[in-house]
Amino acid sequence: MPCLPRVWVIKVDCPDGGVPVAEMPKGILGTNESMLPLPHRPIVVRRLHGAEPCASCDARPNSVCSAIDDRDLERLAAVAVVSKAEPGRAFINEGERATSFFNVTAGTARLFKLLPDGRRQITGFAGAGHFLGLAVSDTYAFSAEAIGLVFYCRFARPRLREVLDDFPALERRLLGVASNELVAAQEQMLLLGRKTAKERVASFLLARSVETPPCTGPVQRLSLPMTRSDIADYLGLTIETVSRTLTRLKMDRVIGIPNISDILIHDQHALEALAGCGG
Repeated sequence: MPCLPRVWVIKVDCPDGGVPVAEMPKGILGTNESMLPLPHRPIVVRRLHGAEPCASCDARPNSVCSAIDDRDLERLAAVAVVSKAEPGRAFINEGERATSFFNVTAGTARLFKLLPDGRRQITGFAGAGHFLGLAVSDTYAFSAEAIGLVFYCRFARPRLREVLDDFPALERRLLGVASNELVAAQEQMLLLGRKTAKERVASFLLARSVETPPCTGPVQRLSLPMTRSDIADYLGLTIETVSRTLTRLKMDRVIGIPNISDILIHDQHALEALAGCGG
C-alpha cells in the first residue's frame, strides 16, 4: 500500500450504515483511531492543502478555533478530520470510549441521555461553533444525533493535546467551554425543577436568541430545526403543553409563528419578563 499524505478529508457515503471495517495507516487519525467504517460505496479521499478547511470555516469566529491566529491554522488543520452526519445519525454515542473531540461547523444536533427504562432525555442542542466531547471520564456522558445534515471536525484526543501544548490560548478557551457547560447544567436544573411551563418555553426561546446573529430590524427571527417533540423532551413538558404555550405567546403578540421551524420575537422585554429574567 503506497504511503499516504499526513492530512486528508474523508467523505463517507454509507446510507445503510454498513459496519465492515477497513484498516487505515496509523498516524492519520491519531493513536487508537486507525479503524474506519468501510461503506458500501467508495470512500472519496482528497488531500487538505495548507490551512484548509479551517481558513474558510464559517463557524470559526464562534468556536474555540478562533483562539488560534491565522498564521497557525495549518497546524490545527493538520489534526482535523472533516466529517458529516446524515439526519438521524449519531456521531457521539453515550458510554463509548471518549477518543475524540468534535467541533460542529454546520447544522444542529440534539444531545441526549438514555434512562435505564429506555426513555430519552434531551439535555441540549449543539449548533455551529459548539465544541463537544469534553468528557471527564474515559467514556462519553451523552449521545449527539444530527437533526438535519451536520458537518463537524473531529479531533483525536492525543493529537489535539499536542496542539494544546503549543497554543495555551486554545487551552484557555476550552476551559471556558467547560465552565459554560457547568453553568448551562445549573440553568437546566433550575428550568426543570422550578420554572412553570410558560417560563420554560420563554427561557428556551431566549437561549436560542442569544445564539442567533443579531438582527438590525425590530423583529428577530429564530430558527428552530428541532421538532416540537424535541423541545418538549428538553423542557420536561408534553408536546401539547409546548404547542399551547407557543400559541398563547403568539396570541399575546410576544412572538410570531410564520411556520413550524421559525419563531419571530416581537417583544423581547415581555419574553424576558416571562422567563423570569431581571427579577
